[in-house]
Amino acid sequence: MKRLLITGAGGNLGRQMRARLGDLAEIVRLADRGGMDPAGDNEEVVTCDLGDAEAVSKMVEGCDAIVHFGGQPVEAPWSVVKNANIDGMYNLYEACRIHGCKRVVFASSNHAVGFFKQNEVIDNTVYPKPDGLYGVSKVFGEMLASMYFEKFGIETASIRIGSCFPEPANHRALTTWLSFDDLERLIRRCLDVPRLGCPVIYGNSANTANFWDNSKVAWLGWKPQDNAEDYRDAVNAKCEKPAADAPDVVYQGGGFTADGIHQE
Repeated sequence: MKRLLITGAGGNLGRQMRARLGDLAEIVRLADRGGMDPAGDNEEVVTCDLGDAEAVSKMVEGCDAIVHFGGQPVEAPWSVVKNANIDGMYNLYEACRIHGCKRVVFASSNHAVGFFKQNEVIDNTVYPKPDGLYGVSKVFGEMLASMYFEKFGIETASIRIGSCFPEPANHRALTTWLSFDDLERLIRRCLDVPRLGCPVIYGNSANTANFWDNSKVAWLGWKPQDNAEDYRDAVNAKCEKPAADAPDVVYQGGGFTADGIHQE
């Protein structure tokens, strides 16, 4: 493609994918509200607050596809969540509609379904059970993507990312872990398939422990290759096993389910 936009390019996942996806486009436009490393040979760097509709429109103009990591990444007061993940999502999709950008890979979150129990296996058709305002904002993003697909043909893969770090950090992550390599493979498939539609996909590696069922999106051809089970001994050695009634053991969203409403 001519130009790929990566939002949130200064964050954890944005930095990783910036280093991995540069071959997908002649130009990679990198956007964040904060600081980023200077532009490389085939890169453009722009500063953008997602709550600023005019700035978002300029950010999206000329882009063929978007990998959208931008936004508030954890629970926060409503004004913060709303600016980045509600107003910001609307601004992004309006910019896509106006400028003709037809494909988005959206970093949704497992916290859209965080109040499901860990003894349940759920697929991508369940009614959401968000575990906080952040989770609610991700449900909103998925529904906004659905509307813009049905009405305007903008295709979106909404990836309910689990725990995407170099290795699993705790016992819950032995189920929710998504390796950087598997995330890269998934993004590439979402950008490569001729027809994407608007699927919801659970973002976790090929972990032995699993409570997410991606069978209804098997047509995508994504085959995660890493397994958190390889790290179980290391997790057991560094982390005390939580009590059986702890949120990290009971709910798929873990500790987010026990968090209160954040105030200003």
